[in-house]
Amino acid sequence: MNDTSPDRTGPEQTEKELRAALEALAGGVRAAPDAYRTARGEWRRRERRRRLVLAVLVAVVFTLATLIGLWVLNQTPTHPGVIFSGARDATAAAPGPGAP
Repeated sequence: MNDTSPDRTGPEQTEKELRAALEALAGGVRAAPDAYRTARGEWRRRERRRRLVLAVLVAVVFTLATLIGLWVLNQTPTHPGVIFSGARDATAAAPGPGAP
């Protein structure tokens, strides 16, 4: 048996047949005249939408963080705490470390 006989199809022959079939298929495809412009417009529209969604998300997170911070600061007790009850009088009466 001879491996190079013309009856057998090798990888080179298969590649040539596949290339010819794909070229014939691609030859029948015609692009629309404004296909690039349409695709570019769609891409820009998606990019603008993505940026808008990101900006809105950042604004919502910032607003929530601010509101939560203000709510936490507003939760302070209305009566003076233990730290400030009478401590001012005691420190005012005591002389400082550098006093004679």
